[in-house]
Amino acid sequence: MAIQNTRLTSSTAANIYASSGSSAITTIHLCNTTGATVTCNVYLVTGSGVIANANNAIYANISITGQNTYIVYAEKFILANGDSIRANCSAGDSVTATISSIGI
Repeated sequence: MAIQNTRLTSSTAANIYASSGSSAITTIHLCNTTGATVTCNVYLVTGSGVIANANNAIYANISITGQNTYIVYAEKFILANGDSIRANCSAGDSVTATISSIGI
């Protein structure tokens, strides 16, 4: 199992995980480290190079209050080689995204 942490530094969707080979995402944590409420979006993007947009959003406008974490653990996402998970938030440098994955 692997852990990857990415700081979301702007409102532009950033790669928080890129699959090399087939992999399963076991959890996603979005940790708001500020005192203010922020909103986040998470996108599941296929390897074909499609940009993050409303058509591939898996979580939209998640509200995370200050000093709290939103955890996705009920759903497991299976990714093919080149697929990625991207995320953004309403305030730059306020959220750390942590992905737990395992190769399959």
